[in-house]
Amino acid sequence: MELGHIPLEGRVPPSRAPLFLQIHRYLFSLQRETIMAEVALVTVGIEDRIATVTIDRQKKLNALNPEVLEELGVALRSVETDEEVRGVILTGAGEKAFVAGADIGVLSEMDAAAAVEISRQGQGIFDLIERFPKPVLAAVGGYALGGGCELALACHMRLASENARFGLPEVGLGLIPGYGGTVRLARLVGLGRAVQMTLTGEMVDALKAERIGLVGGVVPRDELQVRARDLMGKVIKNGPVAVRMALESVYHALEVESGRALDHEAALFGLLAATDDMREGLNAFLEKRPPRFQGR
Repeated sequence: MELGHIPLEGRVPPSRAPLFLQIHRYLFSLQRETIMAEVALVTVGIEDRIATVTIDRQKKLNALNPEVLEELGVALRSVETDEEVRGVILTGAGEKAFVAGADIGVLSEMDAAAAVEISRQGQGIFDLIERFPKPVLAAVGGYALGGGCELALACHMRLASENARFGLPEVGLGLIPGYGGTVRLARLVGLGRAVQMTLTGEMVDALKAERIGLVGGVVPRDELQVRARDLMGKVIKNGPVAVRMALESVYHALEVESGRALDHEAALFGLLAATDDMREGLNAFLEKRPPRFQGR
């Protein structure tokens, strides 16, 4: 099922947007161009229960701006409620970048209040990704810098092409990562490496990203999408309720002390024991046949 350009009902018309959003649109436009509301910057395609969400601003290396973030939120909410979808692949269009780039001259004009609002908008969308009830895989081809790196960090899994490059270069601009990078990077690569990457702003290539745990694998560039679908296929063949609760348990454990995390895990384990999927999974194993999960 190909959805192509998703509808964007509920978009805030530029003339009625809050002041901070108008400022945000101004600051993050690479060429200060006017982005027409009818131009889809994020597309969604669905095939074999996998939704592929693609950020498509190739001329700007898929750079994030308020319109992209807004459309990304709409796209994710559309697949969240689609019962056909069991997993999501998030990627960038073109060969050069996953998400990269910003106009430094424009960024230099923001004041403190606008900066806080800019940070909060991005954090809200990235929190939506991290807390998404279906698995989200970042298929990272090319540059994933600044907000692009932070976007990948917010996903549940990451697969990189051989030409991928990751980095948080904000300190070189007199800034810090503002979309969750200072929080999520250390969870993946450890405190020491996270501090070094953040304070130096240095890029790491795909192979180093794999060595330090930033990505789960590296594949040839022309195989990225196929391999991403293969990986997601391995996930969604499992019980969808179990996958959702496994995600909930893992991410809940990041926010609470271990005793409460174990209590939560046990509660979810008990809930799963009451599902049709658990009975189907156990019976299929005993009968030596593939399970037929229904998501209930």
